[in-house]
Amino acid sequence: MVAGPLHLVLALGLVAGCASSTASTDPAPGPVPGTVTTVPAAPSPSAEPGSMPSPTTSRTPGTVTTVTPPPSSAPEPTETPVRAVAPPSGAFLALEDLPVAAAGTMSDYDRDALFGGWIDADGDCEDSRNEVLARDLTGITSADGCRVDTGTLADPYTGASIDFVRGVATSADVQVDHVVSLGNAWVTGARRLSPADRVALANDPLNLLAVDGPANGSKSDQDASRWLPPNRAFACEMVAVQIAVKSRYGLWVTAPEKTAMAEVLSGCPDQQLPGGTPFGDIPGGAGTAPAPAEEVPTEEAPVAPAPVPADVHYANCTAAREAGAAPLLRGEPGYREAMDGDSDGVACE
Repeated sequence: MVAGPLHLVLALGLVAGCASSTASTDPAPGPVPGTVTTVPAAPSPSAEPGSMPSPTTSRTPGTVTTVTPPPSSAPEPTETPVRAVAPPSGAFLALEDLPVAAAGTMSDYDRDALFGGWIDADGDCEDSRNEVLARDLTGITSADGCRVDTGTLADPYTGASIDFVRGVATSADVQVDHVVSLGNAWVTGARRLSPADRVALANDPLNLLAVDGPANGSKSDQDASRWLPPNRAFACEMVAVQIAVKSRYGLWVTAPEKTAMAEVLSGCPDQQLPGGTPFGDIPGGAGTAPAPAEEVPTEEAPVAPAPVPADVHYANCTAAREAGAAPLLRGEPGYREAMDGDSDGVACE
């Protein structure tokens, strides 16, 4: 190398030193084209070494996300109560077994000739009427042990309480009803019964009931399609008795009668058939020693009123009923002792 003047060498040295100083303060040169620079990712400020990254709401393609819907504001369905309906039984089934036919004629109906009067079936001096009174009344009294003199009836037809006093003017307040009337029985098959069976039907305790007199008169020979008791709470039992009686004696029902019975029983599908309530005992009756009578002052017996002369004559109770005159009281026109089966002063009860 050719050495130059000294001042030139010094100048070149100064220039080279300034260049080195300036280069040390400039930013690092960028990557050289064609090279790859790896820069480590800076950790999250909140992250700690070894901790898992926080989940994000972004979904990775190909993954399944289960989304739970918010609770519905619609009301939850409630259970609807179901009314349990009992299967038909007892009276309902017996009604289905009864034959259905049209009613026969009443033109040849004569109650007394066909069915007779009250009888003393067990020979204890009590006829069927008094047996029923002894069974259905409470607090009964009897002077002779054969006839009921007083008592109290809880009337099934009206629901009323009736004080019964035997006598010309009061006996008819309580009457003994044939629940299946004998007229209805006649037109629904009783004409085929033997005379003995007809008498049995007329005196069967299953078919007899002590009831309010006026209510019995209102019922008359009507069936369930035309008459039900004012006390509707007793309708089921009354209809069940009628079905039981008709089943026992082989009688039929008319179509309207069956419909009415079914409507009544729809309100009491578990109504059973009655088996028949035995007759009651009258105090002092046969087989029972009468209580000693208390001594009371003797009073003159009242004289029965003389019969009122009458132009009215009824051949029998059927004629009196058809004329609307029954029951007949002693002393009234048309009354005859022969028509008063129990001699209580009331004929054709």
